[in-house]
Amino acid sequence: MSNKIRIGIMGYGNIGKGVESAIKQNSDMTLSAVFSRRDPSSVQTEAPVYPVDDIASFTEKIDVMILCGGSATDLPDQGPMTASLFNTVDSFDTHARVPEYFEKMNAAAKKGDTLCLYSCGWDPGLFSMMRVLFESMLPQGSETTFWGPGVSQGHSDAIRRIEGVADARQYTLPIDSAIQAARDGNADDLTTRQKHKRHCYVTVKEGADKEAITKTIVNMPNYFSDYDTSVEFMDHETLLKEHGAIPHGGFVIRNGKTGDNNSETMEFSLKLDSNPEFTASVLVACARAVHRMRSNGTRGALSMLEVPLAHFSSTDIADLRAGKI
Repeated sequence: MSNKIRIGIMGYGNIGKGVESAIKQNSDMTLSAVFSRRDPSSVQTEAPVYPVDDIASFTEKIDVMILCGGSATDLPDQGPMTASLFNTVDSFDTHARVPEYFEKMNAAAKKGDTLCLYSCGWDPGLFSMMRVLFESMLPQGSETTFWGPGVSQGHSDAIRRIEGVADARQYTLPIDSAIQAARDGNADDLTTRQKHKRHCYVTVKEGADKEAITKTIVNMPNYFSDYDTSVEFMDHETLLKEHGAIPHGGFVIRNGKTGDNNSETMEFSLKLDSNPEFTASVLVACARAVHRMRSNGTRGALSMLEVPLAHFSSTDIADLRAGKI
């Protein structure tokens, strides 16, 4: 027990619950504490639960803090604050703001002498790694990324932050003709709007202005304004019945040329029953990498691109070299 990686969870929503489940599947880790903005007595988990305000007293009791808040409003503040105290992992996924977020996390980590992996998940994260790998192998070519069909946690959370919204699910839907064009090597000129569309299912609070909510959604920068976005309102019971699951997935496709103008295609895809549980599994593997790299003296903020692949795995490096997985 003493040599297990001690994990803390900040935020106990869908991703936080997924992290708890993932830790149980990794024998080299233990969940030391959960921190929540809710009343700790109301949080149903096997781990001890504490108020967020108590985290500073746990710096010697937790090796890596996994931040499970949303990218819209939680992580921009929680990330740097926590990084100044703990080694952290998070899934910040507002693509347009990643450089800005990195600067804040890097400054906080250097101040706190910690190591932070930011924007970990499957995009940014695994898909980022595939894009770099594919481009490295096929430098003469082009690639296209598609998300969905499935529920985007970050986009759904952004809708729920709108005044008058009680709950929401946002589906990102790749356009089939665009996927085929990418596989055929003809997607270079496709616009954002031509590759995906978004559909939002929304439950509102009593007296809410549906027209204003719709306008806010479709014009939201970094989330919906660049896409054909539709909004459908329904009662909460129907929302939970028809859209209670959180599936997702996507593709990274690269076409390139080798040798005497030979065409090559590389493709990586995900099909997920549970977006938050899969994202949580990525975060837990990243926590292992953070612990190892921090033990070797690495500090500051890093992306998954900067982590040696073997650090994510619990398998011994000799077995990895021997191809035993």
